[in-house]
Amino acid sequence: MTAPNEKLILTYINKFPINRNFIEDLPYNHSLASRAKSLRKAGNYPEVVFWQQVHKRKFWSIDFDRQRIIGNYIVDFYVKNLGLIIEIDGSSHNDKEEYDNKREQYLKSLGLKVFRTSDLKVLHDLGNLMTDLEQFIIQEYS
Repeated sequence: MTAPNEKLILTYINKFPINRNFIEDLPYNHSLASRAKSLRKAGNYPEVVFWQQVHKRKFWSIDFDRQRIIGNYIVDFYVKNLGLIIEIDGSSHNDKEEYDNKREQYLKSLGLKVFRTSDLKVLHDLGNLMTDLEQFIIQEYS
């Protein structure tokens, strides 16, 4: 049995222990379920490229979900054992800074962490992007 204050290690990244940070009872808007499903099926190209790097626990044995509903939002990727959201911003985010900031503040208020990247980085600098994600996780969870 684990003591209440003892941290559970989810995995190791470059020999750094990554502590589990599961956020329980996240709000869920059921009316978004069909939209999330259609987004998963459609899959925009940068998200598909990223998904190929992380699905089936390919990235440090971490389990990623696609198009996860949290509250009234659908996030691109979610790691439930870390409470981590990965957002890939493309041209659809242009001129939506206020909305994106409000959305991000809401998600952070739930205790979640957000890693943002651009679709261009996914498509043209994937190796460095994955290294940046490793460093973010080490910094936030070790």
